[in-house]
Amino acid sequence: MSAENEIREIVSRYTRAADWRDGEALAKLYEADAVVETHYRGPDGMELLGTLVRWSLGGVFIYTGLQKAAHPEAFLKLVRQYEIVSSSVILNSLAAALPWFEVLCGVLLLLGVAVRGTALNLLIMLVPFTVVVLRRALTISAEQHVPFSQIKFDCGCGTGEVFIWKKLIENSGLMLLAVLLLAGYGKRFCLRYALLPASQAG
Repeated sequence: MSAENEIREIVSRYTRAADWRDGEALAKLYEADAVVETHYRGPDGMELLGTLVRWSLGGVFIYTGLQKAAHPEAFLKLVRQYEIVSSSVILNSLAAALPWFEVLCGVLLLLGVAVRGTALNLLIMLVPFTVVVLRRALTISAEQHVPFSQIKFDCGCGTGEVFIWKKLIENSGLMLLAVLLLAGYGKRFCLRYALLPASQAG
């Protein structure tokens, strides 16, 4: 094994052991009689909560993504109503690719692969989308002189017509869940670690 590959192997073993907080596996990377103490960032309950959040968030995006993918023309019309871009090429590409990207993100979360990166991508999608939904709702409220709490339309989330104030709360909740995963919780039952447990890395 070359020196470069050996370094990569050591770094990989260290990462797995640190993620699992496996002191024995970490000790094997040092001297034969080394003792490594590991400290939990929080109670086990937070890791379990993070795993449930990961599964729930994954399920939500698989469902909504498939709903959009099943009706691409309807989704395209809904995207057009926000007047984000005027190019038909970009709109068509967005309507075709976004649903399947959401499904991919959902699958990655369920399997536990690239969890932090996936959570970051979901935040990048959710934040601007929530802003444009809010903007359209405020515009309708001002133009039609309708109380904001009564504004209801299909925002393109794959769940049909909804009261926008409820959708804003729902999206805020999804963003908070994504932040929890971005913070590093939800590692239990991840495919990444299940394939090669830290205790077997040496």
